Amino acid sequence: MTTLVKCLVWDLDNTLWNGTLLEDGEVAPLPGVLETVRELDSRGILQSVSSKNDHDLAWRRLEELGVAEYFVLPMIGWGPKSQSVKEIAERLNFALGTIAFIDDQPAERAEVTFHLPDVRCYDASQADELTALSEFSPERVTVDSRRRRQMYRAGFERDARRAEFTGPDEEFLRSLDLVMRIGRAGEEELSRVEELTLRTSQMNATGVHYSDAVLRALLADDDHEVLVTTLTDRFGPHGAVGIILLEKHPAVWRLKLLATSCRVVSFGAGTVLLNWLESEAARAGVHLTADFRRTDRNRMMEIAYRFAGFTSESCGCTQDVPFAADGEGIQRLHLKPTDKGAPTTLRLVAPDLVAKGA
Repeated sequence: MTTLVKCLVWDLDNTLWNGTLLEDGEVAPLPGVLETVRELDSRGILQSVSSKNDHDLAWRRLEELGVAEYFVLPMIGWGPKSQSVKEIAERLNFALGTIAFIDDQPAERAEVTFHLPDVRCYDASQADELTALSEFSPERVTVDSRRRRQMYRAGFERDARRAEFTGPDEEFLRSLDLVMRIGRAGEEELSRVEELTLRTSQMNATGVHYSDAVLRALLADDDHEVLVTTLTDRFGPHGAVGIILLEKHPAVWRLKLLATSCRVVSFGAGTVLLNWLESEAARAGVHLTADFRRTDRNRMMEIAYRFAGFTSESCGCTQDVPFAADGEGIQRLHLKPTDKGAPTTLRLVAPDLVAKGA
C-alpha cells in the first residue's frame, strides 16, 4: 500500500517559477505549477518551501503570484535543504516517509536523499504530473482535509500565543474563546467519523474501526447515537476532534466508543465530552457503561475513564440488555452518573439526548 504524502516541500528557482529570482528579477510560474499547488491543497496535502534565496524577495514574489498563503513553515535561506526539510517535518510532527521534496537540481535532491533517505524526491519536470500519482491521491477528501492548511496555520499561531502566556492554563483556555459543538452525524460527517476511528489511537477507547457501512447502519438504528464533535476558537477551526458512539437502553446507556484527536488533549476535550455525557445520562435517570480495550497506545484514555469515575465493578443495570462486544478483549466499565454542570473553559453547544429518547 502506497504511503500518502502529507507535505510537499517546494524549491523555487526553476521549480515553482522559471528562472533565478536574484538574477532575473521578474520570474513567472512554470506551466501547470500553480494548478498543482491549488489541487494538492484542496486534497489536504500541506505544502512548504525550501529554497536557497533571499527570504524577503522570494516571499514578496510568492505574494505577488497569489500563492504565498498555500505554504506553511517556509524555509528560505542559505542552509542545506536537508536541514530545512527535516525541520519542517519535525515542526509538523510528520514522519519523514510522509514528506516529499521537489527540486530541479540533481545535487540538491541527492543531498536530501543522502541525509533523509525516507523523503521522496521529485524532479521539477514532474510538477504537473504529481496530482496523478497515487501517493498524492488520498482515497477520500473530507471537509477537514480541504481546510487542513488553515487548521495548521491557526495551530501555529495558537501555540505562539500559549508560549507567550504567563498565567494559569485555565485562564489561557478561557482567553481562546473556545466553542465545542457536539452534533448528530449526517451524510457529510460520516467520512470524518470513520477517519477518526482509523487515525486516532492514543485517545481511542477500544481501537475498533467502524466502517462507513457499519456507521450507516448505526445511524438508521433508533437505539444508537452517532455524534461528532468539532472545536473552534478565535484563531480558527480545529476541525472534527471527537466522536461518540452510544447505544441507548431504558436503564443504561452503553458508550461503545469515545475517541478524541490528540491535537486537543491539552484543551481537555475528552473530559468535557465525558462530563457532558454523564450529565445527560443523569438527567435521563440511566447508568453508563463504557467499552474499553487496552492497547499499547491508549493508556491516557483509560486514565480519563477512571478519573471520570468509571470502575470495573459489575451492576445489575445490564442484566437484561444484550451487549455484543464489537471486538476481542473488550472490558465493560460502569458509572452511576451525576450532573457535572457546564464546562468552565469553553462554550458547549450540544443536542438533548434525553428528549430524543423520551
